[in-house]
Amino acid sequence: MRIYLPSTLHAARSVWESGQVPAGMGFGVTPALREWYAQSESEEELEYAVLHDAARASLRLLDADPIAPRRRLVFVAELADGEVRVRDDLERGAVEIDFPLPWASVEAIHVDDGSDPEVLAAVEAAADHIIEADLGGDDAAFTVDSVEGFELLWFAPQELPDLL
Repeated sequence: MRIYLPSTLHAARSVWESGQVPAGMGFGVTPALREWYAQSESEEELEYAVLHDAARASLRLLDADPIAPRRRLVFVAELADGEVRVRDDLERGAVEIDFPLPWASVEAIHVDDGSDPEVLAAVEAAADHIIEADLGGDDAAFTVDSVEGFELLWFAPQELPDLL
């Protein structure tokens, strides 16, 4: 199963230094997600939706870490189905790994374009409003939803030091 693990550039530094992505929650194409997107037959479309869920979770991590650069970051890894615990009981597409993920399992990194001031401003505003949006604030939800118009860039795992 391909999983998408939200993070931040600040947290990614310790990932690079330790060679491991910490155990925790992420997102994947789970049975409940497949059922929700029943009209979609494309695995690629489902994974794109899951990437957006992980990017939104990255905003929550940014909100909790005021010193992290305001860029969403998502690690992508491929794991055997038995290594991933599906947590559709928490949220559609939620998965959990209960062990540190070796760096060698990371296949890609998705991150916001740090050279675009418009992206950085939108991510900062979204991170500042994510909790209010989660609690049902309409204006906050509009702010958070607006950041989804900016695509995350793809990087190979070996490019992480350049991102840091």
